[in-house]
Amino acid sequence: MTMWHWAGLGALALMAGAVVPFQSAINANLGRGLGHPLWATLASLLVSIIVLLPVIIALRLPLPSLAFITQAPLWMWAGGAFGVCFISLALMLLPKLGASGFIALALAGQMLASLLLDHFGLFGLAQRQLTTPRVVGALLLMAAVALIQFANAPAKALAAA
Repeated sequence: MTMWHWAGLGALALMAGAVVPFQSAINANLGRGLGHPLWATLASLLVSIIVLLPVIIALRLPLPSLAFITQAPLWMWAGGAFGVCFISLALMLLPKLGASGFIALALAGQMLASLLLDHFGLFGLAQRQLTTPRVVGALLLMAAVALIQFANAPAKALAAA
């Protein structure tokens, strides 16, 4: 992979990550307005379908294979459940933890889970051994999460006193 190819993919990954706090903050407000976070989760998923269907039609994508749909292992369908879990938890936790706190903790959880997925090569991923530098990187990330989440704790405690 060339440096420019990697840079382009990296920029797209940064954009994918950048939309998460916006999605979470908007959905948290939607949840308050609709009366419960699960209604906002449902609304978010319905909007996803409404946005995605015209794109699929415009690209003239062929219908999925019925044989694959009927034979795919159950774990392949878990992505939707994980999406519901993430959206719902974001709706409930973002107002309590703040955008930076929630995203920092969610990112730390993603990093830890990613290290395990890579190490064991789960779900068809290429196996990438858990090395000391990767563990140190994860620990640094956890330290950054703690710094982001608790940096203002003493100031809040003093202000409340």
